Amino acid sequence: MMHKRKTRLMMASAALFTLASPAFALDGADVIKKLSAALEVNGTSIAFDKAEADGDVVTVTGVKLQVAATPGESVNIGEMTLEGVEETDDGGYLAETVSFPDVDVSEKEDSVSVKDIAIGGLSIPGNAAGGTIDDILLYESFGTGPIAVKVKGKDVFKLASIESSLTRQENDAGFDFDATLAGLNADLSDVEDAKAKEAIEKLGLTQLDGQVTMKGSWEIASGNVAVDEYAFDFNNVGRLNIAMDFSGYTLQFLKALQEANKAAQANPNKEEANQAMGLAMLGLMQQLTFNSASIRFDDASITKKALDYAGSQQGVSGEQMAQSLKGLLPIMMAQLNLPELQNQVSAAVNAYLDAPKSLTISAEPEKPVPFPMIMGAAMGAPNTIPSVLGVKVTAND
Repeated sequence: MMHKRKTRLMMASAALFTLASPAFALDGADVIKKLSAALEVNGTSIAFDKAEADGDVVTVTGVKLQVAATPGESVNIGEMTLEGVEETDDGGYLAETVSFPDVDVSEKEDSVSVKDIAIGGLSIPGNAAGGTIDDILLYESFGTGPIAVKVKGKDVFKLASIESSLTRQENDAGFDFDATLAGLNADLSDVEDAKAKEAIEKLGLTQLDGQVTMKGSWEIASGNVAVDEYAFDFNNVGRLNIAMDFSGYTLQFLKALQEANKAAQANPNKEEANQAMGLAMLGLMQQLTFNSASIRFDDASITKKALDYAGSQQGVSGEQMAQSLKGLLPIMMAQLNLPELQNQVSAAVNAYLDAPKSLTISAEPEKPVPFPMIMGAAMGAPNTIPSVLGVKVTAND
């Protein structure tokens, strides 16, 4: 009886030991190799000296980012730490956080620094060559702390932070994405060109302060990419927002684009590679459909300053310069043979110059327009493009 109990105890111990054995531990090197494989589809890869796993933490040293377009050159990252790492059923990995050391590169009086670089919810595919949503390298969040660039010991560019996120839609239908570059500051006071320096000072652009924001979505089945907001907003200048909506950017399209890029990078004859890439892009463009687009500028005093400065160069006032532009615009537009658009542009610009608030150029056709139709119109009858795309120009709306 005692012998049987000892036997059962030994078997239980062996089973426990097996479950806790290194066979079930993380393979740090495999994690980074699969991360590199996922990056390779976009023309980059990771080289590293050592990747060690301790529980669910993988510490990687000697990390270098290599870009296929510049063989022999690499970006030295140094150390990378992945925490909360677990293997997925398809052989990939999930990492709760990925952190990097602060960047602090300097040469004489010039320097660049980036602090608090981190990625959250990194999803590393087991098969980067696959064709499903789970075969794409994804993240839930990416951010940094302060970024600073110094030239000759003086701050010329600062950024308080970068924050971006990628959220899966219900039933993996697609993604919603957004990003914010906050606290952007550029110092243009030391521009050396005399004319450029004068213009910067007259326009009040010596110090630029603002932010950049982006919001949009990607629907995988239709390949619909909708960028609702891509805005540059600067104090005492204005806000420029670019929006676009097109379809056909499916996983198959993305995979074909990656394969074309990979083939181009592998071709040692760069001229031939560029030509092949151009032809591939033309072929891929046939699959896309244009839905809408717009460019809108909301003025925050820069227009009057620009008119005053342009007028001073011609020996007239800003008001006189505005009137001159009103007279010249119809003459310039007449050369394009677009009478309907000419009337829209003239009315919108006149209203804007009289009271600068906003100026919008939009394109919204009644039905989505395939890109081949747009390219055909551009080559055969360029003056039909505004009507094909439903172009409108409005002011102060």
